[in-house]
Amino acid sequence: MNELTWGAVKLPLQYDADKLAEEVMDIASEKWGINGRTAPAFADTQAIFLKGYAAAEGKSSVEDRELLSRLPYIKNMIYNLVPSVPQNCVLSYLPPNTDVGLHVDQGEYFKNTLRIHFPVITNDKITMYFGGSYTMKPGEVWLLNNCAPHGVENAHNTDARIHLICDYLPSAELDELFNQSDKHLGKTSQQLHEKLLEKTRINFMKKQGLV
Repeated sequence: MNELTWGAVKLPLQYDADKLAEEVMDIASEKWGINGRTAPAFADTQAIFLKGYAAAEGKSSVEDRELLSRLPYIKNMIYNLVPSVPQNCVLSYLPPNTDVGLHVDQGEYFKNTLRIHFPVITNDKITMYFGGSYTMKPGEVWLLNNCAPHGVENAHNTDARIHLICDYLPSAELDELFNQSDKHLGKTSQQLHEKLLEKTRINFMKKQGLV
C-alpha cells in the first residue's frame, strides 16, 4: 500500500450499525474524556479507549480495557470482522460544528499499523479529508491512510460524530481486501483543504498560548 497514492478506501465488509450504536450509546454519555490524547489536532475531540492507550501516555500495551468486556458486539467486531490482529481501538467523539485540522499521525506505531474507521453516529454534513473529501456511513468499513495529511469537518450545528477507530497489523488478507476496493472515491475540495489547514494553524497557536 503505497502511502502516496491513496487516501481512503471502503472495504468490502459490513457490520450491524444499529447494534454498534446501541452499545456505544449505552456507555458513551458517562465515559467521554481526553483519555491521553494531547495532540493539537484532538483539542476539540473526546475519546474512550477500548484497547490500548494514547501515544502520549507512553504505554506500549494494546491490552483490552475493562470496558470492552461489557461490549460483546463491539468486541466481536474488533476481533473477528477484519482479518488481522487488532491493536489500539478508540471511540472518537467530534462535537457539532467542530473540525479536526489537517495533521499526520507520526511515529513507528503508525508506520506499522493500518487504521480502520467504523462510523457509529454521523450525518450528511460530516466530511473526512484525505487528499480528497469522503462521506462515510454507518455499516461501512473504511481503511484510512493516516500517514497522509487528513482531517474532519463536522458542519452540522447540532449533531455530533462518533466513530470506532481501530488499528490493525498488516496481513495478506487485509491487503487483498484493499486490492479489491475502489481507490478513487474521494472528491477534490480545495476549499475544505484550506479550511482544515487554517484549523491546524489555530490549534497550534492555542497550544503555544498565542491566542
